[in-house]
Amino acid sequence: MQTIRFLMVGLGNLGRRLCEVVDEKDTLLRKKFGLALHLVGAADSRGVAYDPNGLNPAHVAALKKKGGTIADYTGVGRRDWDAKTLVAEAEADVLLEASPVNLDQGAEPALTCIRIALERGMHVVTPNKGPLVLAYRELHALAEANGVALRFDGTVSGGLPAINIGQRDMRGAVIRRLEAVPNLSTGYVMDLVTDGLAWEEALEKGRQSGALEGDGSWDLEGWDAAAKLVILANATLDFPAQMADVALTGVVGIDSEELRAARMRGERYRLLAQAARNDDGTYDLTVAPTPMTEDHPLGRLGRKQMGIVFYTDIYGTITAIIDEPNPIPSASTMLRDLLDIYA
Repeated sequence: MQTIRFLMVGLGNLGRRLCEVVDEKDTLLRKKFGLALHLVGAADSRGVAYDPNGLNPAHVAALKKKGGTIADYTGVGRRDWDAKTLVAEAEADVLLEASPVNLDQGAEPALTCIRIALERGMHVVTPNKGPLVLAYRELHALAEANGVALRFDGTVSGGLPAINIGQRDMRGAVIRRLEAVPNLSTGYVMDLVTDGLAWEEALEKGRQSGALEGDGSWDLEGWDAAAKLVILANATLDFPAQMADVALTGVVGIDSEELRAARMRGERYRLLAQAARNDDGTYDLTVAPTPMTEDHPLGRLGRKQMGIVFYTDIYGTITAIIDEPNPIPSASTMLRDLLDIYA
């Protein structure tokens, strides 16, 4: 039995649910893979808890579900430490980083936490897009220099293994074009408007359902999809893209009548992220609301679905779609990445 000591930074939708998944899957992981996952430290925005003997992941999840802070964990909670201090001081084998994206704030505290972990010789697993968008090449070089793994399959399209498919299953191929609907929030809202709701009504329903967070601008203005496209370009196309390389159009400017007219034509609008290969090996990157016909591989995506299409020179056209009615698949990508490292 191999014991894996891990830290969990970020205990929101994904981090909390990952704790639930680890607790639920403990017996299977021990029997099938010979792995005992021990949560030894966790951090949220109000403090940390650290115990080398292990925290109870089910208790951590319950504490957060009630709206508490991990600093309230009896006996080992600390308000004088933050996430960076935890990663710098705790003894662990791997960091799971799932704090908010915060791209407009330099992807902090995630970027610093990941740098510290890699420098200390910890593997890193993260569904956090921010650090990969801002420092993709730097972080991979740091991981290689310290002989550890950096896994980030959950950064694109929730639980859909888009990164894994692109990196593993496209080996030897030239990807001539990539098309993705990596954000379900925008499709959800546009479908509600198409059904007859006013934009503000659709946005409010999206917030109530959990499809939109905050004012929704990160999703609706296309930044989320653009960030995911940048990661896809770096990871699966070996193209050193940055956010400035993406020609971006969000969904907020679409007239509701156009959305309804598209449905009458047998089309459905989705925020489509595309990478098209040029003759010199570079790629043109675009994110824009696009009417999709039903015969397109992504043309029938439902409100809680995301998908990706790889157009290749030797493997044909490969499509993958996920139906994700709740955040559990997104959270579980961290377990998938852990198994990729250890199993």
